[in-house]
Amino acid sequence: MVSAMDPGYFESMYAESADPWGFDERWYEHRKYALTLAALPRPHYRRAFEPGCSIGVLTAQLARRCDRVVATDVVPRALSSARDRIRREGLADRVELGRASLLDPWPAGTLDLVVLSEVLYYLTPADLDTVLGRAVDALEEGGTLVAVHWQHPVPEYPQTGRAVHDAVAAFEGLHRVGSYRDTDFHLDVYTRGATRSVAAAEGLS
Repeated sequence: MVSAMDPGYFESMYAESADPWGFDERWYEHRKYALTLAALPRPHYRRAFEPGCSIGVLTAQLARRCDRVVATDVVPRALSSARDRIRREGLADRVELGRASLLDPWPAGTLDLVVLSEVLYYLTPADLDTVLGRAVDALEEGGTLVAVHWQHPVPEYPQTGRAVHDAVAAFEGLHRVGSYRDTDFHLDVYTRGATRSVAAAEGLS
């Protein structure tokens, strides 16, 4: 088994369709993005990282909550679509797009938000451990990590969504502050180190 799925797998998907997973069209995706954004414990972030950004649907929504979003993907066609979307929505000054995989070097400097949406099950357990270590190292104290993944098995993926969420939950240095799960997907929100709840941060508890 390769350490991560070959970029050719994704390039073939985008060769057949500009939006192979229906991110722009499906209510399932729109609902998942809304829940992801609602689960973020802060109203605003300084600098976020979203690997595997695809055509930029979630990227644009994150940009409205962040001063800066660094977003990457391995497929040039997907990045071109993301760039067009970001430009159309007037967010170009907030988003930095680049071609890279999860296993390539991460952005230099600290982050206060890492969004791992539908990407971790493409990694072997060893590479997942490496990526989570990078995430913890990159996050500032109290920074947020979000993991969101499809829960149904996909035979060609190295891991299941359930397995990767179990691995994130067991990783040292992350403190879970929120979770949502239904039949189809699992959403977990963590901070680096313990932090106050949203209500406590606003003096409500």
